[in-house]
Amino acid sequence: MIKQEVQTARLVAECQKKTGKSLTIATSESATGGKIAAKLTSVPGSSAYFKGALVAYSNEIKNNVVGVKKETLEKYGAVSQETAIEMAQGARILLNVDICISDTGIAGPTGSSINKPIGLFYIGLSSSYTSIYKKIVLSGSRQENRENVAEAALKLLNQYLAKYIQSYSGTDINKSNNSLKQIS
Repeated sequence: MIKQEVQTARLVAECQKKTGKSLTIATSESATGGKIAAKLTSVPGSSAYFKGALVAYSNEIKNNVVGVKKETLEKYGAVSQETAIEMAQGARILLNVDICISDTGIAGPTGSSINKPIGLFYIGLSSSYTSIYKKIVLSGSRQENRENVAEAALKLLNQYLAKYIQSYSGTDINKSNNSLKQIS
């Protein structure tokens, strides 16, 4: 089985070959604390497409640096699809990349509430073409949850890249249609 980060490198190369354009990626992480970026940069040559990462662990950094609206944090909370999407959108713009992947969640063993259990995570992905999210609920230890979310984030990125390559018809990955949808 191919590691997700190796598959990302292959898909980026295929995308660049098909479109003739460079593709850049960044991460905006909360619960994973930089694990997604670490996985991406573990692949030789990743500096050709991976431009940087933000770890926005506190709400203050989510709001003041990444650009998550204060209203979003108050209404939906830090662990929500809305926050995941705004983290990805804000970091994509701030880091000036084509695609940004984000995560927010409750790794455990504390921090849960009645509506937000330990193991609840949201992954966001933003390009100027689209914004998508994925909700996942895990039941491992803190370390297992963080590792599994990082893997899930890369899998979502790879699904997005594969779908883009398959449907490419000369449309730039950054053409805006501003759709928001959940990926299963």
